[in-house]
Amino acid sequence: MNLRRTLLLAAASLLLPLAAQAQEALRVVTDPTFPPMEFVKDGKRTGFDIELTEALAAAMGRKIEWIDIDFKGLIPALISKRADLAMSAIYITDERRKVVDFSDPYFAGGLVVLTTKAGPIKTLKDLDGKRVSVQVGTKSVGYLKDNYPKVERIEVEKNQEMFNLVEIGRADAAVTGKPAAKIFAQAKPALHVLAEQLTTEDYGIAVRKDAPEVRDAVNAALKKIKADGTYDKLVQKWFEAGR
Repeated sequence: MNLRRTLLLAAASLLLPLAAQAQEALRVVTDPTFPPMEFVKDGKRTGFDIELTEALAAAMGRKIEWIDIDFKGLIPALISKRADLAMSAIYITDERRKVVDFSDPYFAGGLVVLTTKAGPIKTLKDLDGKRVSVQVGTKSVGYLKDNYPKVERIEVEKNQEMFNLVEIGRADAAVTGKPAAKIFAQAKPALHVLAEQLTTEDYGIAVRKDAPEVRDAVNAALKKIKADGTYDKLVQKWFEAGR
């Protein structure tokens, strides 16, 4: 009887950390300045990434503690263990994989060029020698350095600043992710997105390398919400409704 009791107590002690983990809030960093992926409306975070993360957390039985920081600080926040996940329209790249893990891809995007319809940029070749705004810490910066060295980069902290420079004529174009560029251009008749993309790639949720169990749980939750229709409803709401 004493042996049985000892075994039961030992088993319970092993389960307690798992139960506690299930109740702990996931600390998720984001830069909510990139509609329609993540942004603030009426004082509240919203967007595709935000609602997707909430759906994933619900499927995992976890709550979320959101932490807002600039995009360039997202990966460092994971490395320093300030956060468990980074969800902010982050492209999966080999360079980022060196320091963090990623979930399975959750949405296809790519870098595009936002410019004025009446401006000098009609094709990707026209970027050379032009003023192009980019957000600090994003893939756009390195991509232009490597592939368009003749571009005059204007690096800004916020996504909205990048678009504003094009709108007021201080930049000839902006290079950024497709979803945000498309949404912004729809509201500005003088602007458009070039049909030819610079890149085609996937967004992923960044996870600390020392937490493979979190990555696996996120992937399992992603499969679950795709199977039950939740994911498709979010895609319809944020990217296809009214188009």
